[in-house]
Amino acid sequence: MLVGSANAFNSWVERDTDGLMARTSRRPLPARRLEPQLAFGFAAALAVISLPVLTLGINPVTGLLGTLALWSYVWVYTPLKYRSPSALVVGAVPGALPPLMGWTAVTGSVDLGGLWLFAILFLWQMPHVIGLSIYRCQEYASAGVRVLPLVRGPRVAQRHAIAWAALLLPTSLAAGRLGLGGPVYTGSAALLGMAYLGSTLYAWFRPAERPETWGRRVFLISLLYLPLLLSVLLLDQVG
Repeated sequence: MLVGSANAFNSWVERDTDGLMARTSRRPLPARRLEPQLAFGFAAALAVISLPVLTLGINPVTGLLGTLALWSYVWVYTPLKYRSPSALVVGAVPGALPPLMGWTAVTGSVDLGGLWLFAILFLWQMPHVIGLSIYRCQEYASAGVRVLPLVRGPRVAQRHAIAWAALLLPTSLAAGRLGLGGPVYTGSAALLGMAYLGSTLYAWFRPAERPETWGRRVFLISLLYLPLLLSVLLLDQVG
């Protein structure tokens, strides 16, 4: 419900600019299938219900993290997108908080295991979003979103993606030291991490390739990487 609230608030704030991009123009608000005041009320209702449930029904730490995620995503990240490419890093924080909230819901505290899950999600988002922003660069330009490839150029953005993917690989392998993953997970994480990093390195070894082609590939591989990595982690724990 909290994630739904954040998405609904975001759609309400960006209802005009969403109509300028083909990727988002068919959403209910820009397509005028839904009234803005109804969308705002729906988002507010979800927040009013979910935050007390997380705080009182689970524990205050989880409720506080949920409040931080909602506030930073809607009122910090969303407006910053139209001012600076640093929104990429800012937006990755609320995007990475849900698994940490899951950890605190069980343990009641912020521990290394939860921070490791947060780091995985945080680092994964960087090439994921950079790939999408290069692939859909012209749409973001028409909407006035200051994504990294528009401000610094696609080559600089690609180098950023390579660096973040390179950081993700050793981070994902740290599960064994934390007691969260065994040999099956470690081997799988190594293969998945090298595949994700390899998708970004196309920019290095094939500089003549169109940036849009590179961006689409990185984005699609990112969609496979995360659910596969977390599924292997879960199955390794069960095993």
